[in-house]
Amino acid sequence: MNALELAVVSAGLSTPSSTRLLADRLTAAAREHLPGVEVRLVELRDVATDIAHNLTNGFASPKLQAELDAVTGADGVIAVTPIFTASYSGLFKSFFDVVDNTALVGKPVLIGATGGTARHSLALEFALRPLFAYLRATVVPTAVFAAPEDWGADGLAKRVDQAAGELAALMANRPAPVAQEQAVVPFEEQLAALRKR
Repeated sequence: MNALELAVVSAGLSTPSSTRLLADRLTAAAREHLPGVEVRLVELRDVATDIAHNLTNGFASPKLQAELDAVTGADGVIAVTPIFTASYSGLFKSFFDVVDNTALVGKPVLIGATGGTARHSLALEFALRPLFAYLRATVVPTAVFAAPEDWGADGLAKRVDQAAGELAALMANRPAPVAQEQAVVPFEEQLAALRKR
C-alpha cells in the first residue's frame, strides 16, 4: 500500500514567519498521528510571481503546476495563512483561485492562521472555512489560530494536536478522536469570584 501524501500550504511572507512555524507544528503533529505520511511543503512566497502570471494569462508555469499538482494530488492538506485586515492574505486566496474548483472535492483540509492579535481569530470561521466549503473540501472541525501570545501557551499545543488528529482520521478513513472536555466553571461561581474582589 502506498504511503498517504500530505500537502502543506504556507502563505507566510517573511523568513522566518510565524505562519511557517504554525505550518511546521501542524505537520509535526500530523506525522505523529500518521507515521510514514509523505509530506510536501508548498511555500507560496516562492511561486508568488507565477501565481500572478497565471491569474493574468491563464497558464501555470511548470514550477506553479508542480505545486498545484502536489496539493490536488495529496490525500490531505494543511493550509495556513497570515491574517491581514481580518481575512486571509491575497497570496493565499490567489493560489486557491488558480486551483481547479473541483480538485479538492472531499479532500480533508486542516485550516490554520496566524495574526498579530487574537481579534483576527474569527477569520478562520468567516473567511477560510467558507472558502474551502465552496471548493467542497472536507474541513476538519478544529481550526488553529496563533496570535503572538499563543506561542508559549499550552492551549496552542492542544489545539494543534486535536486538529492534526482529526485530519489524520479523515485521511486514514477512521473515526476522529473526541476532544477532551475541559472543566467548565459554572457562571454563578465565576460571578461569585468577581464579587469577592
